[in-house]
Amino acid sequence: MLDIKKVVQEKYGIAAAGVVERGAKGSCCDDFSCCSTNDAVTGDLYDVFEKESLPDTAVLASLGCGNPTALAELKSGETVLDLGSGGGIDVLLSAKRVGPSGKAYGLDMTDEMLNLARENQKKAGVANVEFLKGEIESIPLPDNFVDVIISNCVINLSGEKDRVLSEAFRVLKPGGRFAVADIVTRGDVPEEIRKSVLLWIGCLAGALEESEYKEKLAVAGFINIYMETTRVYCAGDLLSVMENKGWNCEALRAEIEGKFISAFIRAVKP
Repeated sequence: MLDIKKVVQEKYGIAAAGVVERGAKGSCCDDFSCCSTNDAVTGDLYDVFEKESLPDTAVLASLGCGNPTALAELKSGETVLDLGSGGGIDVLLSAKRVGPSGKAYGLDMTDEMLNLARENQKKAGVANVEFLKGEIESIPLPDNFVDVIISNCVINLSGEKDRVLSEAFRVLKPGGRFAVADIVTRGDVPEEIRKSVLLWIGCLAGALEESEYKEKLAVAGFINIYMETTRVYCAGDLLSVMENKGWNCEALRAEIEGKFISAFIRAVKP
């Protein structure tokens, strides 16, 4: 059995290197990432004012499915942690929202992404940011440390989601907020998709069913759990993602139609 974590780390390292190589000339989207050639998943997530305030390489390295910083209702002085921070776009935006009296942490396990994020921090001139190396299943921060946890299409990549949610609960302060964007499923998804490592890397195979996601949050200890659908993907949206991985999409069209959604997921630590 392939090590999903190792494959994720390798592929997102390649994505970071691609951004550095291409610079402002292209995107880091590739046939393994959460994005597709027509940006069906990652397109139009950030407004022009947000993008203009950041280096091109931070915007190009975004492989997410939402804009958690816009929905997390961050306040001045808060401490924020981004799980799977990649090129740093959500960390840098969060740092601007919480202001000089706040702090934004980014956690990533891929050296190439961390190097890119730190370079983006320098280019953006943002001081209240720290990027940490580590895994979202074992967050290298103390208990009751952060006010808000955000994440952008990363938790679905983990094969140990219970551990991720338990760790998120641990590092949040009492009253702290969990506010993430993620891919979830609605109803049954074909088993062959669930077993595909390549589609796991593409943010499809590892996605939890929406009710299961809520149940896992409750088991971890969260309350006030709310899931808001932000985008429903039709089969056509996913064709490029799946065809690039050798799938016969037409045969699966009816089984995937409307089954994958982007959602904004909120919860609170009591």
